[in-house]
Amino acid sequence: MKEIVLAILAKIAEYTAQPVGRWLCYSCHYKSNMEYLKNQEMTLRDAQKEVERKVKTASDNGDEIKDNVEMWLKKVDDIIKKLGGGEEEAESRNSNVSCLNLKQRHQMSREAKEMVGNIAKLLEEGNFVGGVSHRPAVQDRVTPRNVDYMTLDSRISITKRIMEALGDANINKIGVWGSPGVGKSTLMKEIFRKAKEESLFDEVALANVTESPNLSQIQEEIANMLDLKLDPNCKTEMVRAGHLRARLEKDKEKKILVILDDIWKRLDLEQIGIIPSERCKVLLTSRDRHVLASEMVNEENSFKLDTLGEEEAWILFEKMAGDSVKGDLDLRNTAI
Repeated sequence: MKEIVLAILAKIAEYTAQPVGRWLCYSCHYKSNMEYLKNQEMTLRDAQKEVERKVKTASDNGDEIKDNVEMWLKKVDDIIKKLGGGEEEAESRNSNVSCLNLKQRHQMSREAKEMVGNIAKLLEEGNFVGGVSHRPAVQDRVTPRNVDYMTLDSRISITKRIMEALGDANINKIGVWGSPGVGKSTLMKEIFRKAKEESLFDEVALANVTESPNLSQIQEEIANMLDLKLDPNCKTEMVRAGHLRARLEKDKEKKILVILDDIWKRLDLEQIGIIPSERCKVLLTSRDRHVLASEMVNEENSFKLDTLGEEEAWILFEKMAGDSVKGDLDLRNTAI
């Protein structure tokens, strides 16, 4: 009988010793746990300030803040609010920390240890190796449309014809030509907007070529539109062209439109990294129809942008000048 009693007591001791030990451990390590929590809180606050600094810099540069960064800052804010009381609150209630009874010390020590674990996790998540922001979608990086200009019948008509050509699977290169200042660049911004808005293409890139084309600059403009980071230390255009071509051909399911505006002379698209295809179409503009012909744009896929007729020119002028030309007859005659 004695042996049975001893066995039972041993079993009870086995089941109670470990929890009691843990309970006492929290109480015994109260001061070190609270001190460690204070240190971790300071580290977390420093990390919060650094992330907030990066977020402000990114926002000032027009970048969009990543969702996980905003979520992290909210979690940090919540945990710091919880830490607003802590030991100081307990001390104010009890006049002196020594007045804390064993149960209070155990509870606060355990909570402190749990909080330390949560903070450690937040500090690990707050590294943000890839940065705290990303550039806005390309749709937001293009100058807003000129509504007055694009609502003219002649511009609506040519826009419709270009969009139809872009939707034709058999056409991969399209040209637009016209006199300087006729509105080719404005038209390209409208095509850019509609191509995205109507989901005709998954991605659209727009680059300005100019009279003295800089291939590296053109590659950079296209890459930026596609959220591709070209190595700034790589000065070899051929290598950069390879990176750009790989990006354009990466996803076989995506349809991409590359707009090259204001071409003055023949441009080697392969040197840039562009190979026109059914999936990757190219839209070029020039003041000279022969330049487009040299780019192997078929005549039926080349659209002339005419100057505005007298009626449309006056409509646009009147909209831009406002009411000032309507009330004064002499001024109106001069304006006409």
